[in-house]
Amino acid sequence: MGKKVAFYTLGCKLNFSETSSIGRIFKDAGYETTPFNSAADVYVINTCSVTDHADRKCRKVVKEALKHSPNAYITIVGCYAQLKPKEISEIPGVDMVLGAAEKFNILEHINDLTKNEKAVVHNAPIDETHQFVSAFSIGDRTRTFLKVQDGCDYSCTFCTIPLARGASRSGKIEDIVKQAEEIAASGVKEIVLTGVNIGDFGVRDGKRQDRFVDLVKAFDEVEGIDRIRISSIEPNLLTNEIIEFVAESKRFVPHFHMPLQSGNNQVLAKMRRRYKRELYAERVAKIKSLMPNCCIGVDVIVGFPGETREDFIDTYNFLNDMDISYLHVFTYSERENTIAAQMEGAVPGAQRSDRSKMLHILSEKKRRAFYESQLGAEDLVLFEGDIKDGYMHGFSKNYVKVRTEYDPLLVNEVVPVKFLSISESGDVDIEEIPEVLTH
Repeated sequence: MGKKVAFYTLGCKLNFSETSSIGRIFKDAGYETTPFNSAADVYVINTCSVTDHADRKCRKVVKEALKHSPNAYITIVGCYAQLKPKEISEIPGVDMVLGAAEKFNILEHINDLTKNEKAVVHNAPIDETHQFVSAFSIGDRTRTFLKVQDGCDYSCTFCTIPLARGASRSGKIEDIVKQAEEIAASGVKEIVLTGVNIGDFGVRDGKRQDRFVDLVKAFDEVEGIDRIRISSIEPNLLTNEIIEFVAESKRFVPHFHMPLQSGNNQVLAKMRRRYKRELYAERVAKIKSLMPNCCIGVDVIVGFPGETREDFIDTYNFLNDMDISYLHVFTYSERENTIAAQMEGAVPGAQRSDRSKMLHILSEKKRRAFYESQLGAEDLVLFEGDIKDGYMHGFSKNYVKVRTEYDPLLVNEVVPVKFLSISESGDVDIEEIPEVLTH
């Protein structure tokens, strides 16, 4: 009792939701959560295997923790901890490494907080990880990231996630909806559904028992939540039924994020993606036909082994011609134990960098064009509490980022606005619409 714990999270929103849930485990055990840049008795670092330089980042965060509290107990969890437990255990100052199956049982493994001469590793083989453990982020009153699915059964040649998180699995719809109702009761206005491969929702005990669209329909009936946003979903799993339901939904917002990875079919085949670019174009066209103002985000990888300049230009032109809103650009980097790392035709680093820069410029062009298309329109904006240069920010239903002068009364409020102009910062300036005019 009276002990303090601090957390640091690397990687995706799913990691953030899981860190938050681990935090609640400590809280229930009597620990006080403290900022990472302050003294604590225990530091928990949740790692990622997707981002570059995982080892270097992990070492740096451990070093920072020990600066604040030299005798603190350091525990490493997350995807990198599952993939490289021995490597992590040799980082000076680390006391314990927990794999995918053990991280939510962290308190059972922690001793009396006496530092170990050699790190203790609890890391079962990933094929022994079958249980779905629910998680959701908390602390931001505006939105919560709710984990609805974990693991992946796909075998993309560049990806280590199946090795780090195991097979696809999820919870029962009624249990996840109950969590959403609890989140709603806390005053949160927006839930973001997240997972490793959320479109594959519904697998329990190794068998498919539900569909993602069934979860979507159930969530649309949850009272007290203004908005529900779907995080990244594979284009082959974003069915017309889902798109059509979202278009008529009471709570789901017009915003999809679909990974493309390449706009060249030969590269997609080498990646072992489960679609061709023609299907992707069909999905975008379907979305825009029903929701013309819908925001569509795209993941794309540049510099995959064997990607020629012609292949890249094919991707560039495909993206340039499509009615999309922004890109998340990833520069390919080799990952151990992946098929792609053994492929011939490695793209030189300078070319990978050049291609990344071209797509980042294209992304800014697409985002600005999307924002310009919304000027003069009206929408509902959910404002957040962060302040920068005297402005507060928020997002419309279709993910337009807006700014206005700080007003504490607007924090965590859904406000009708009109989009006026694009500011020098790239956000959209707005004017509030008196609510009397919206009814």
